Amino acid sequence: MYISQLESLKRREFLRRTAALGMAGSASSLALSLAGIGEAAAQSAPDYKALVCVFLYGGNDHDNTFVPFDTTSHAVYKTLRDIGDASTKIYIPQSELTGLSTNGLPSGRQYAVQKAMSSLATLYEAKNIGVLLNVGPLVKPISKSGYSNAKSGDLPPKLFSHNDQFSLWQSGLIEGAEGATSGWGGRLGDLFLGSDKKAHFTCINVAGNAVFMSGQNVLPYQVTSNGPVAISSITYSSGVYRNAACLAALNTLLSKSPSHWMEKEWARMVKSSIDNRQSVTTGLNLTSAANYFTTPFGTDNLSAQLQLVARMIHGRSNLDVTRQVFFVSLGGFDHHDGLKAAHAGADGKGGLLKKLNDAMYSFYKATEQLGVANQVTTFTASDFGRTLSSNGDGSDHGWGSHHMVMGGAVDGGKFWGTAPDLSTTDKALNGPDTVGQGRLLPSTSVDELAASLARWMGVSETDIKSVLPNQYNFSSKAALPVFKS
Repeated sequence: MYISQLESLKRREFLRRTAALGMAGSASSLALSLAGIGEAAAQSAPDYKALVCVFLYGGNDHDNTFVPFDTTSHAVYKTLRDIGDASTKIYIPQSELTGLSTNGLPSGRQYAVQKAMSSLATLYEAKNIGVLLNVGPLVKPISKSGYSNAKSGDLPPKLFSHNDQFSLWQSGLIEGAEGATSGWGGRLGDLFLGSDKKAHFTCINVAGNAVFMSGQNVLPYQVTSNGPVAISSITYSSGVYRNAACLAALNTLLSKSPSHWMEKEWARMVKSSIDNRQSVTTGLNLTSAANYFTTPFGTDNLSAQLQLVARMIHGRSNLDVTRQVFFVSLGGFDHHDGLKAAHAGADGKGGLLKKLNDAMYSFYKATEQLGVANQVTTFTASDFGRTLSSNGDGSDHGWGSHHMVMGGAVDGGKFWGTAPDLSTTDKALNGPDTVGQGRLLPSTSVDELAASLARWMGVSETDIKSVLPNQYNFSSKAALPVFKS
């Protein structure tokens, strides 16, 4: 019976399919990290830079993250969210908010944050964080009338759908949204394979599978918040392998020279997995003490992920890389109900925003301690924003959203982009900036944000096209002023 033509598979495709299917079993840290097996338009990268994506799965409610604070805007915000009894009202009173400096905003406008985000507010005022207003996936710049009269192909597919929209954010590919196989983080990694001596470590995923981290030639090296994935029955700690008999038997098998090229590749992969894990573990040992970082990380999952990223950045000399892309995530943001309590928690404690605040703040302070704050840029992303109008105890799926960019190289302490019109309830709900119920029509595309981050990483204008094929639709617009000159 005909099954497949294995002999005709290209070596690269074999390796890709191996990784995708998890055929390596417990050797998954290699199976998910087969970078550098094809040609790459390598960028010149004599220095070190890292890009960190913090993805907020579920669709973060941007209006309760960066809350309209000036008297007029807050009154409109309150009117649309002051529904039901005390247990279901989702607006935040002005008395419980901390206003942010108004740099970049129209005269009279202001935003604020809840006490759950007090540490990030401090970094904002120190000009280490900026806020990009109303960013989201777009096919091309589009107005409200353009949206109303949109033809096929004018709009991103399947708006307001979780899977499609977070895939659009991560892939940067309009076609085949949910089924995309590469992301713009991975395609950035493709460009630096030639300059990274150990290209396995160009893209590192700490949060599980994500299309953002896969490129045409690069697949992410996957780790957990505790470190690299081990091969069953073999552990490596403090420079010593345990279960030496198992390791010796495995090395004996690997030392043989199989006749079939697939067997040879498999042996090479497993041997490389062992070596790669040793390199990562050695680097992590530099920060193995629980109190190594002067600003402690929390014990929640996002803090653990970002602490692992900080430790890997510190141990980068063991990885021989000059450019890295990292991916971490926090879930639980689909707040159709229970928004206020789940988002910020009681008295600003225990909620998702508090976890985001603490983890990002500790991470930034870690980069300062390591002397790489100017070389590491962190940004947030999410499926989509949400409606300004309340549904009774939460908010519904939206489109555009407000997001942070953090780092020593960031021209922070200001808002970038276009603030939505909140001068009246009618304009806030269905004005020129919205598409109903206060869903924001993005004024800035994900492509524009991604292009700014790529330029900071050192990608040429020519090669940005390979990372962001849709960016040409926005190339005539002024570049985002995210970074210092």
